[in-house]
Amino acid sequence: MSEKKDYTKSLSRARRRRNHNDYFRYLIIGLIVAAAIAVVVIIGIAIKKGFSGGGKGQEALQSVEETTEETTVDEEASRQAEEERVHQEQKAEEESRKQAALDAYSNLGIVQVSGYLNVRKTPDPNGDIIGKMQENSVCEIVSQEGDWYQIHSGPVDGYIAGQYVITGEEARALAAEQVKLRAVVTADNVNIRQTPEIADNNVVAQALLDERYEVVDQLDGWVQITSGYISADFVEVKYALNEARKMDLKQQAINQYQNLLISKVSNYLNIRSTPKDEGNSNIIGKLPGKAAGEILETEDGWYKIRSGNITGYVSADSQYTATGQEAVDLATQSASLMAIVNTDKLNVRTSPSTDAGIWTQISKEERYPVLAQMDGWVQIELDGGDEDEGNDSAYISTRDNNVEVRYALTEAIKFSPLEELANQQASRRNQIVNFALKYVGNPYVWGGTSLTKGADCSGFVQSVLRNYGISLPRTSREQAKVGRAINSSQMRPGDLIFYANSSGTINHVAMYIGNGQIVHAASRRSGIRISTWNYRSPARIRNVID
Repeated sequence: MSEKKDYTKSLSRARRRRNHNDYFRYLIIGLIVAAAIAVVVIIGIAIKKGFSGGGKGQEALQSVEETTEETTVDEEASRQAEEERVHQEQKAEEESRKQAALDAYSNLGIVQVSGYLNVRKTPDPNGDIIGKMQENSVCEIVSQEGDWYQIHSGPVDGYIAGQYVITGEEARALAAEQVKLRAVVTADNVNIRQTPEIADNNVVAQALLDERYEVVDQLDGWVQITSGYISADFVEVKYALNEARKMDLKQQAINQYQNLLISKVSNYLNIRSTPKDEGNSNIIGKLPGKAAGEILETEDGWYKIRSGNITGYVSADSQYTATGQEAVDLATQSASLMAIVNTDKLNVRTSPSTDAGIWTQISKEERYPVLAQMDGWVQIELDGGDEDEGNDSAYISTRDNNVEVRYALTEAIKFSPLEELANQQASRRNQIVNFALKYVGNPYVWGGTSLTKGADCSGFVQSVLRNYGISLPRTSREQAKVGRAINSSQMRPGDLIFYANSSGTINHVAMYIGNGQIVHAASRRSGIRISTWNYRSPARIRNVID
C-alpha cells in the first residue's frame, strides 16, 4: 500500500516536471517564431523603404537629366540662332554690296549678244574698234545718236550699236543676276598663271588694267579665275558687273612677251635643236621675217627661244635678230590684226550671214589676217588666187567664241628640211621641195612667174617644176587636170594641192613639202610662204611628178 502511494506520487511528480518542461519548450519556440516574424516584418519594411527611397533617387536623377537635356537644347538653339543671325548679316551685307554695284550706274545698259559686241570710236559701222563687250557686259549710257549709244564702260569710251543693248528696268533686272564676285585688275600686263605659283613656263596669258574676271576661289596670295591664277597683289576682289575691255591694239600683242625677240631677216631664220650650225641636220623650225619669240636663255652667241609651239636656238647675231627697244619698235610696226581659230575646223562663208553657203573650212593651226570687222563677223584673207586679182570674200562668225580677233605677231613654224635619199625617185622629190623653199619670203605678184621678182600661186609651182623638166599649164585650173589624182594619205613631197573658190572653181595651188605643210605664193600680204596643207579645205590633190 505504501509502495503504491509512493509510486503514485512519483508518477505525479514526473508529470508535473514534464508539463513544466513542455511549457518552457513551447515558450522558447514561440519566442523564436515571434522573433523570426519580427525580423521578416522589419526586413519587409526596410525593403519597402528601400524601394521607396530608390524611386525618389530615380526621380531626382531623371529630373537632373531632363534639366541637363533642356540646357543642351537651349544651348544648341542659341548656337543655331547665332549662326542664323551671322548668316543673315552676311547675306544682308552681300546683298548691300551687290546693290551698290548695281546702283553705280544711273543709266544702265546691258549687252545681249552671242559672242561680243564691238565698241567703236565713232557711231559708224566702219569706225575704228577701240574695245569689246562680252555678253551681259554693262555700260553707262551717256547719250543716243540715232541707232547708236555713246557709252562709258570700264576703260572704254565709245559707241555701240543700240540694237544689241537693253535699257531701263529690264536692263537692271538682268544686270542684278550678273553681279558676281570679280577680280578687277589694278595693274597693266599682269600674268595669268596655270598654277598658283611663280614658276617658269606656267604663264598662260596676260590681264590688262581694269579688266574683270569672275572669281572661282581665293587662296593664300592668289585669286583663281576660270583661265588660271592671278596674284592677289594686282587685283581688287569685289562684287561687280562685267564691263568693256579696251583694245590695246599692238601693245597688247607685244605684252605677250616678257623678253621679246624679233627676226630681222627678209624671209626665214632657222631654228635649231642645238646651239650649233649643223647644216640641215638640226633645223627644227623657221622663224619668218618680223616674227616674234620669247628669249629663254643666252648661250655663246645663241638665243634659246620659244615661239609658238617651237622651242630651240637661233643666232644671236644682231644682223639676224633684234632685242630690247629695237625689238619693241619692230613689233609695233609689224603687229597686225589676226583671226586666231580655237576649234579644229571653222566654217567660212561668202557673206556675213548664216544664210550664206559654207564654201570652205579653216584650221586652228593658222593665223588669218583680218580685213574687216563687223558685229558678230570678221572678213579674213585666205589667198590671192591666180584667176583674178582678188579672191572670194571670206567671212567667219565670232558669235560662238570659236575665234579670237586681236593684234598679234607672226610666230615660228615647225619645219625640217628633207634629206637626200638613196632612192632616186624620193631624192628627186626632195630636191624639188628644197629648191622651192629657197624662194620663201619672196613677193606674190598676180600674173607673175619669177621666183625672185614675184609670182602668183600657179606661176610659182610652174617655175619650180620647170627647173626639173616638168611642164605645167599656166593656171591652177588647168594644172589640176595634169598627172594623177591621189588622196591625202598618199601625198608625197612635190605633189600639188588645189583649192577652189565659192563656186567650186579651182583658183589656187600649193606644193606639198612633207610634215603636213605646203609652200605657196599665198597673197600680196604674205608673199611666198609655208602653211599647213589644210589651212583651208583642199579640192583636189595631183601627182604630177611620177
